[in-house]
Amino acid sequence: MRLVADNVSVARGGHIFFSGISFSLEAGEALVVSGPNGVGKSTFLRVLAGLLPDAEGSVRLEDAGFETAAEGAHYLGHRNGMKSELTVRENLEFWRSFMGEAGGDQTKVSAGVIEAVAMVGLDGLDHLPFGYLSAGQKRRIAMARLLTAYRPLWILDEPTAALDVQSQEMFSGIVAGHLKTGGLVVAATHHSLGLKNTRNLILNPDSQAAMSSHDPFASQEPA
Repeated sequence: MRLVADNVSVARGGHIFFSGISFSLEAGEALVVSGPNGVGKSTFLRVLAGLLPDAEGSVRLEDAGFETAAEGAHYLGHRNGMKSELTVRENLEFWRSFMGEAGGDQTKVSAGVIEAVAMVGLDGLDHLPFGYLSAGQKRRIAMARLLTAYRPLWILDEPTAALDVQSQEMFSGIVAGHLKTGGLVVAATHHSLGLKNTRNLILNPDSQAAMSSHDPFASQEPA
């Protein structure tokens, strides 16, 4: 399985954020997207997820059993994608049902709703309305959605926002587990996710983008 971006250019409202991005990720690899606020990281992820059109180029997910990269992806953006008035269980059951009927590798086993809630450290809270949860708890339940229906590609936009250090480490473990089973991850972040086997895409304000083997967060103190 491989994620391939070929000469991707992204424009929005007539403004070109960046152009000529090409890369490929093999199964078990992660791409960390970094750069200053407003440079286009979120826009780039939305293009990968099929939520925005690319100005030119192509994105494809090869040998994964899905017709498009978007069909084979989970997208976790800044918003959690949950209804406040529904319970945690109801929200996750909706996403499990909505995402569950798909192609791809059917040998991959998804977690049940209660199991997924426990995996993000919130077992026993599935009966509560989502709106009752704290900001950090809401983010963790949004992460549980990734576990309830298998998708090989996880597209994550600032996934550890609102999380404390312990929860950040928990999430890093979940992502590392996904990579270990041959999954793919593309994540935009301002902080180290503590992952191994990563490649780095650095977006710059001058509409340039560069692949790098350098860890952009190597000089930072642990979050």
